[in-house]
Amino acid sequence: MATTLYGIKNCDTIKKARKWLDEAGIDYRFHDHRADGLEPARLDGWLNQLGWEALLNTRGTSFRALPEEAKQGLDTAKARALLLEHPAMIKRPLLDRDGELTLGFKADHYQSLFSR
Repeated sequence: MATTLYGIKNCDTIKKARKWLDEAGIDYRFHDHRADGLEPARLDGWLNQLGWEALLNTRGTSFRALPEEAKQGLDTAKARALLLEHPAMIKRPLLDRDGELTLGFKADHYQSLFSR
């Protein structure tokens, strides 16, 4: 079973998710968008599966710092370009467990995911 956690290492929620996975003894790989990059094909898969509305973190500082015109008229293509340019705007963490994607971290949800 392949499990990858995507995010950025200094994010508090990523730290909580990694701590939970470590304490639960879950074997996973951590992919840091800033250090490891973001492949356009991978992003396209996420966009197809989750939709840009779920993937784009509009409450984070990276999004809020954008000029107003960059935030207007968002659609899949515009959100894709923003996420490729600023991968820190992807909601975190993004957990990929054998192709099943989970956004965000809640301990009880992770518990149910990994107890199946």
